[in-house]
Amino acid sequence: MNAIFNIHGSRADLADRLAADVAARLAEAIAAKGRASLAVSGGQTPAAFFHALSRQPLDWEKLDVTLVDERFVPETSERSNARLVKAKLLTGEAAKARFFPLWRADRSVEAAAFHADGEVYALVRKLDVVVLGMGTDGHVASYFPDAENYQKLFLACDAVMAVRAANAGEARLTVSPRLVANASHIYLHFEGAEKKALFDAALADAGPHRLPVATVVGLAKTPVAVHWAA
Repeated sequence: MNAIFNIHGSRADLADRLAADVAARLAEAIAAKGRASLAVSGGQTPAAFFHALSRQPLDWEKLDVTLVDERFVPETSERSNARLVKAKLLTGEAAKARFFPLWRADRSVEAAAFHADGEVYALVRKLDVVVLGMGTDGHVASYFPDAENYQKLFLACDAVMAVRAANAGEARLTVSPRLVANASHIYLHFEGAEKKALFDAALADAGPHRLPVATVVGLAKTPVAVHWAA
């Protein structure tokens, strides 16, 4: 299994320990090459982790932060992942980091993905750290099982892609599975018994229609560090 499972006694403990580990990997990258890159997920689950990470003693001005995925909504929307990251992570000293949002005020999500792709690809060919979440349908990033271009997502060489899926609500922008799989360090953060059961079942399924989370774990070039608390 291409995953290392870390069980935490509480969600607060998970947030603190995950933040410390992510910060250590970022500090190593900064020491090795002068800058580091981090891609994070949105939603409510990572809020405590963001707060804990923002207090880590990093050289924040040497850090580039982007999103794993984003809804095709402006930052004024309460559903914007960029808005969440700015409010919960990029505060205090962490505000010195360079932030590269995925959303663009384009005529379509496809046009926005095209422009974001160029910027993210110019920023980094290989991410240092990626922190993923997982939905109750087994999706990670915006790799929804019912996405119109689901198979293409896993074949494309793009850095950022557009996604339309009925279960996604709004159209989405997402970094590609290729970019995630090639990251130096990959974390998967989820909470609750329901999601743990889903994850366990997904990894046990060797069939042709595996859930996205299992496909990503299988593609990863490095073992995925899974962090879970009840």
